[in-house]
Amino acid sequence: MPNPFGKTRPAERPYAIYRAGGMTWHVCKTYKMPASEAKDQFARWFVWASSPWTHGRFEGGDTYRVEVTRYGSLVAADPAWIEAYAPGRTLPTPEDHLATARLIPYTA
Repeated sequence: MPNPFGKTRPAERPYAIYRAGGMTWHVCKTYKMPASEAKDQFARWFVWASSPWTHGRFEGGDTYRVEVTRYGSLVAADPAWIEAYAPGRTLPTPEDHLATARLIPYTA
């Protein structure tokens, strides 16, 4: 079975969005299957990240999965992402979340 999150998506259509304080991560690709990531402390995700230091812009690159999940809170995700990483949770899709976030500024 191929990795369901292995195809790179644009920042505007991430698989999931995590937030922590002024940090935002748009997860746009994973390199391993979710079950394999749990056993690998060095599992990477390709993300577009924004922080107070990027002045509202997003910068793309790989980051360790553990860094995002340790510090960030999952705020939006595709149904397949919820099934793999947050079973039982009810969250908006990234598209719905981003549409709402444009109307209501995010505050930490």
